[in-house]
Amino acid sequence: MMQHLIVLPVIVPLVAGILLLYQRQGLIRYKRTVSIIATALTLAVAIGLVNVATQGEIVYYALGDWQPPFGIVLVLDRLSALMLLVTALLAVGAVVYACAGDDEKGSNFHGLFQWQLLGINGAFLTGDLFNLFVFFEVLLLASYALLLHGGGKARIQASVHYVVLNLAGSSLFLIAVGILYGATGTLNMADMAQRLATLPAERQGLVTAGALMLLVVFGLKAAIMPLYFWLPRAYAAAPAPVAALFAIMTKVGIYAILRVYTLLFSDSAGALSALEQPWVWWLALVTLAVAGIGVIAARDLRLLVAYLVLISVGTLLAGVGIRTPEAISALLYYLIHTTLITGGLFLLADMIGQQRGKAGTRIVKGRPMVQGGGLALLFFIGSIAVIGMPPLSGAIGKALVLNAAEGTQRLWLWPLLLLASLASLIALSRAGSTMFWRSHRGSLSGSVLPRRQWLGVIWLLSTAPLLVALAGPISAYTQATAEQLTNPQRLIDTLLPDAEEAL
Repeated sequence: MMQHLIVLPVIVPLVAGILLLYQRQGLIRYKRTVSIIATALTLAVAIGLVNVATQGEIVYYALGDWQPPFGIVLVLDRLSALMLLVTALLAVGAVVYACAGDDEKGSNFHGLFQWQLLGINGAFLTGDLFNLFVFFEVLLLASYALLLHGGGKARIQASVHYVVLNLAGSSLFLIAVGILYGATGTLNMADMAQRLATLPAERQGLVTAGALMLLVVFGLKAAIMPLYFWLPRAYAAAPAPVAALFAIMTKVGIYAILRVYTLLFSDSAGALSALEQPWVWWLALVTLAVAGIGVIAARDLRLLVAYLVLISVGTLLAGVGIRTPEAISALLYYLIHTTLITGGLFLLADMIGQQRGKAGTRIVKGRPMVQGGGLALLFFIGSIAVIGMPPLSGAIGKALVLNAAEGTQRLWLWPLLLLASLASLIALSRAGSTMFWRSHRGSLSGSVLPRRQWLGVIWLLSTAPLLVALAGPISAYTQATAEQLTNPQRLIDTLLPDAEEAL
């Protein structure tokens, strides 16, 4: 029974999406009920899978009972379980917020929302490269439509850039998969890792080209410099619950880099090992620097939060570039924090914009807000958390990443990350003082916000103190996850137990 649990994060949103799209003209109450139940069930399944992964075993589900390396497999280890849980937590907050009215601004919101969850969850679970491509396409197709939800000139313009760049990335992804398949004769990642260890020298150049193409594709998904230009405008233009869910999208790219390069290009790959390390390290530092400038330059609260996402991308990829178990553990703790907090800030920015009337989310003076006190408190908590100031989880996450740097790495990472944090502090202080303190003249602006919007934001922002309270067990889990990732032979032996005898 527990083995079949692995497929549920794919099956539940798939079935829910079909039901919702089939009844797309149905009552909104029906759509909301199905969507919330499906998302809550996905969260419950994710919690169960984390409990399985905590035991340290790697388990897989062979679709149609076709065993690897020939069949399609879904693989559960500590990393995939953690990513499923973070996605489910984020999705619950986003869908509850959407049910306050955003879901009625366009058609098919809940069905597309569930199918995006299907693509994200499938990408975290799949055990072969081609199905990673397939799930990428599923989540991207759903995201194209969700980005346009509600219409508007800004969304159409942002979606054109988003679609064109991701279509180019998808084409490159397919070419890279074809190159690696031609060089190794397999698509199963565990089997490919084993074959790369004994790859003839004449094929290594071809594999290197395919590996670097994949890095470009995953870098585009993660929004690493110089492939990040699509992200700020797209995230700022997206409907609030969509932007909140998009907070996990860059982490899909980071996950893919971690998964593919620690498994396929580990130390056993010889000359092909750690191909990505120098590229990821230096580009992560540049991403941090550019994102810090973007935060300072932002004149819209939604755009500011989008650049905060980019700072988190640079921080996470710096941990990937360090490529030690300590750095991987640190970046995983920080990943949980930044995904949930930036998702909550996207929702909060929308609430502030609703209360400010014509001023919207622009960082300019406006009239005082009807519920300004509560919004100011949530803004303060979210800002402290995302900047990385004590006593909330951002401080722990950034401290762990900084501490993981070694030698000359510290000379580069410490000043850049601290300066980016300072830029965040300045930008958020300016935004908060302008929107709350300096906007005190005139009659009250806005109407009372729905309870579901408050619930969605509080659900996500409350994770900041919760991650501090649970820092011990969470850090222990991320450390065990890092050790599991840096020892890919365990996964290979689980999926291909007879490989040594066959050789």
